[in-house]
Amino acid sequence: MLTLRTLSNGIKQSIRHQVVGMFNDLGKGETPVSRSADALFDPDSVAWRVHGDVASMMVGGIGSLLMQMLHPSVLAGVWDHSNFRTDMHGRLRRTARFIAATTYADRDLAQATMARVRRVHDHVSGTLPDGTAYHANDPALLAWVHVTEASSFLNAWIRYGEPTMPADDQNRYFAEMALIGRAMGADPVPTSRSQARALVEEMRPQLRVDDRTRTVARLIMNGSTTSLAAEAPRRLAVQAAVDLLPQWARKMHRMSLPPLERPIVRAGTFGIAQTLRWAFK
Repeated sequence: MLTLRTLSNGIKQSIRHQVVGMFNDLGKGETPVSRSADALFDPDSVAWRVHGDVASMMVGGIGSLLMQMLHPSVLAGVWDHSNFRTDMHGRLRRTARFIAATTYADRDLAQATMARVRRVHDHVSGTLPDGTAYHANDPALLAWVHVTEASSFLNAWIRYGEPTMPADDQNRYFAEMALIGRAMGADPVPTSRSQARALVEEMRPQLRVDDRTRTVARLIMNGSTTSLAAEAPRRLAVQAAVDLLPQWARKMHRMSLPPLERPIVRAGTFGIAQTLRWAFK
């Protein structure tokens, strides 16, 4: 006889299977990154708390990509040297796996993961349409990628996971993430919320929007997932990411979320976040 507990466990298992498939390339034998006592960060770190929440990381990850592509050189690296336009989901999955490995895996795997990305970046260089040269391992470009990721992940966690997060913990998160930023070659690397905001403001004059920016943004907004069941949450995460962007970034992208839709998107995203937390208990 089907009991309520059996039904509940079945639903949890189904949700977990969908999430594992979304963030791991099962066809290549990938499995979720295991949490290690020898990780770069302690289990009581802010990074473990923030990065362990699936829904807010989805929202923050999409938001960080929308921010990153506003820098012409970052966009060019993706445009010229990746299959992002045909495999957006793969790009997001690789980013998520990088975060998981550098946060939770043992130190050897975390450092090997960062070294591998650095080696890939060694071969990513070229010229912008206006003739300006770029290189993926440029410390300033890496700083932009780093600060947009850290800021977006933290902002999404605060909105959908911990609205009353103390300022000290927010600063501690940036201080922890600085370890990753420095290891990747970023410079400067913020170690507090105020430094992160200052760095974003400092780099704003370099940001641009052109046809390529709009093309990649459309791919992010209209991309698909690996399953039909995950498509509605993905679309909601995209809307939540747009809602999370700074006003000036939404204006550059010509994106907006009507005021009447905002509470619906936030409530729906919070509901999905709660469901996912329940499923992974």
